[in-house]
Amino acid sequence: MLLAADVGNTNVVFALFEGDEIKARWRIATDPRRTGDEYAVWLIQLLRIEGFKKEDITQIIFASVVPRADHNLTVLSKKYFGLTPLIAGKGDTPWGFEIDVDHPESLGADRALNCVAAHEKYEGDLIVVDFGTATKFEALDFNGTYKGGIIAPGINLSLDALVGKTAKLPRIAIKAPSTKSVIGRNTEDQMLIGVFWGYVAMMEGLIQKMRDEIGRPAKVVATGGLAILFDDNTEIFDVVDADLTIQGLAILANRAAS
Repeated sequence: MLLAADVGNTNVVFALFEGDEIKARWRIATDPRRTGDEYAVWLIQLLRIEGFKKEDITQIIFASVVPRADHNLTVLSKKYFGLTPLIAGKGDTPWGFEIDVDHPESLGADRALNCVAAHEKYEGDLIVVDFGTATKFEALDFNGTYKGGIIAPGINLSLDALVGKTAKLPRIAIKAPSTKSVIGRNTEDQMLIGVFWGYVAMMEGLIQKMRDEIGRPAKVVATGGLAILFDDNTEIFDVVDADLTIQGLAILANRAAS
């Protein structure tokens, strides 16, 4: 079985694969100070709860946008599983697609994994939207070449800035407003309308501009925790694929093993 770990700025997602099927997944808050020993205590317990043993794992791969976490995950792999981990984008697991931008080395691992999986699973020109700490928009042509993208503040970052820089505005939950009205009648509703519908309008506008610039039909693939929430309130997505990033890791691991 394959253990894959996607280290983001907010969370680390672990997934256990048997072939192409995800058998279990777990999420833990990202903390660069968390040691390999701490990861092991947490992860081995969860494996047991799900009915697996650490000996079931024969391959480990991880990708990280938090460089300080790399060493600790390598310690976890070698000390507790007796495996040298694959690191996405390095060594035996190159991205495998052309990166046609000014500074190819600056493409984040999470964004590259989305490109790997999207091109593997879907045909034609693609726009991939990933709702994470930041919201990333990627443009791939029909050959799988990465042509560039957009980085925007994630909706939670936007809300944090709004609440943190004002004295009287309350903390609100991110959810769809109860009505389609964009004229709020109290402070909380007005904030929710501004944050939620403002974000939908930004997202729809940027995707349409990307489509216009691409000049060919482009399928829009959405991933990340808030993709389903937004999908219920916009027609802009063609596909919602919640596991796209972690599936990119499995694809790279399979390539390395073949």
